[in-house]
Formats: sequence, C-alpha cells, structure tokens
Amino acid sequence: MSDALANATCQRCQARFDPSERIVNSNGELYHENCFVCAQCFRQFPDGLFYEYEGRKYCEHDFQMLFAPCCGTCGEFIIGRVIKAMNNNWHPECFRCELCDVVLADLGFVKNAGRHLCRPCHNREKAKGLGKYICQKCHLIIDEQPLMFKNDSYHPDHFNCTHCGKELTAEARELKGELYCLPCHDKMGIPICGACRRPIEGRVVNALGKQWHVEHFVCAKCEKPFLGHRHYEKKGLAYCETHYNQLFGDVCYNCSHVIEGDGKARPVCVFQVSLPSLPAHLALGNPGEGSGPLLAGLDIISLCVSPLQWCQPSTRPGV
Repeated sequence: MSDALANATCQRCQARFDPSERIVNSNGELYHENCFVCAQCFRQFPDGLFYEYEGRKYCEHDFQMLFAPCCGTCGEFIIGRVIKAMNNNWHPECFRCELCDVVLADLGFVKNAGRHLCRPCHNREKAKGLGKYICQKCHLIIDEQPLMFKNDSYHPDHFNCTHCGKELTAEARELKGELYCLPCHDKMGIPICGACRRPIEGRVVNALGKQWHVEHFVCAKCEKPFLGHRHYEKKGLAYCETHYNQLFGDVCYNCSHVIEGDGKARPVCVFQVSLPSLPAHLALGNPGEGSGPLLAGLDIISLCVSPLQWCQPSTRPGV
C-alpha cells in the first residue's frame, strides 16, 4: 500500500484501511467495501449501481421510492429526463397527444379542454368548435371560404392555377387531379355539378336548369338518386313519384290512399250533401213555405273512380 493510502480514511466510518483489504473508490472518495452501502437500507449496491442525491448514495429501489417521480401514463418510476406538464410527470416517450398519439416531448403541446394535444389536433378541435375548416397544409384555421382539393380543405393561396399560374381562390376547380382558376376552367367547357360544385367528367343529368352527377341528382325528400327514373318537379325541387304524391297529390276520401293520376284512376270531385241530426222541434221544408230552414252541409271530396265508373251511382251514403 502506498503512503497516501496508508494515511487515507474511509469516507463513511473514518477508520484507516488494512493493507490487505479491498478499497472502493467512488469519484475520489474511498470506502471500506462493507461501508459502501445505500444511505437508506444500508445494503451494498447490486452490481455497484447507485444514485446520488444531495451528497448521499442510494440503491435504485430506495432512490425511486424516495425521490423518483411516477409517470402519469404508465405509472412507472422516471429515471433520467422528466417531462413536467399538466400538473404531472411523464417519461418523454409516454407524453403523447391524446388524439393522434404523436410524441410531444420535443414538439411542444397545447392544452385543450383538459387534454394535452399537438398543435395540428388542437387546431382541428378548435375549428370543429367554431364550425370552420382546418387547412391540411399549414394546419391553421381557415377563416374564409376553403379550397376543397381531393376531399380536403386548404387555404386557397397555397396553390396556383395549373394553366395560368395565378394564385387560386376558393372558386378554383379540380380536374383530373389538377387545380385551375375559374376562368381557365370555364374555357375547357367542363360542366359543374349543381350539388357538389365539382366538374362532371362522366355522364351528365340535365334537370332543373342545372347539370348533375348521376348519383347527386336525388329526391328532395328521401335523397335517393333517380338513376334515370322519372322525377317530378315542384317549386324548383325534384321528387320521386312516391313522395311527390304524398306531399302534393290528392288523397281518396273513401280509401285514404294517394290518387296516382296514371290514366286508370283519376281524382274526381264529388258533391256530398250531409244532413245533420236536427232537434225534434225543427222541421225540414221549403223556406218559401215558412215551415222552417233547410239545413244542409256541402262538401267537395276526391274519390278513386275509374273512367268506366263515372256514370254509375255511388253506393256511399250521402253521395
């Protein structure tokens, strides 16, 4: 043993070292092998691994129990880098956006209704609450009319016309995967659907003074496409036969079904005289003879009547 070690003392017990014993050197501090122990449980460190806090050394278990925070996601102790946010502690890999699950440790986050969200998700949630669109390029809220491209919303000024190069507006049109300003698109003679306002590249339906995709020309009531079947127009809207008759057709007084005017059964107006029951002291007679008033109700009703039955007497009482 050298002269320096011969005069050295243990950092813990302050006793000198025996020339034949093993000495533990930890960052320049010397210990007897039995003195190099955890400050909490006084056991030797497994595999020599220890954690130091305020000048005292601890085994991993005691250090975690005494000082290490628990992760708000996995509940495990955090050794190393700690993310402190939302009044909690997190492993860097556990601190994620609550909607898209992206790691937030190096991206930053935005607090939204008690949730930690990445900025794109926060913008989407904010836009949803305001009833607005979110730009899929810059991930900011679109305050004006959005440009719809491949079923996604964008700020129009992110794009230029494929033909003339001008900056686009919300009136831009998409054609075969490319965007065009309205003047350039109109020069191509492509019809625009009256429902979705997108170009029609296939079969065109011409109705109501507009042009439509086949699948977008639908009944105003049930929203089922006509697909080439007959439609009925009323006040600028198109209806299938069933709902047109239900909404605007005549109903038979006798059977309560809609009268479909197809040439076989037509609505017929029939006069019905209804005589209400009268008190015993009142008599029916000719008003000119002074025998009392003639009381009668006159109704106009519709019946399902075949043309061959128009001249036949009705068997319904009072008709």
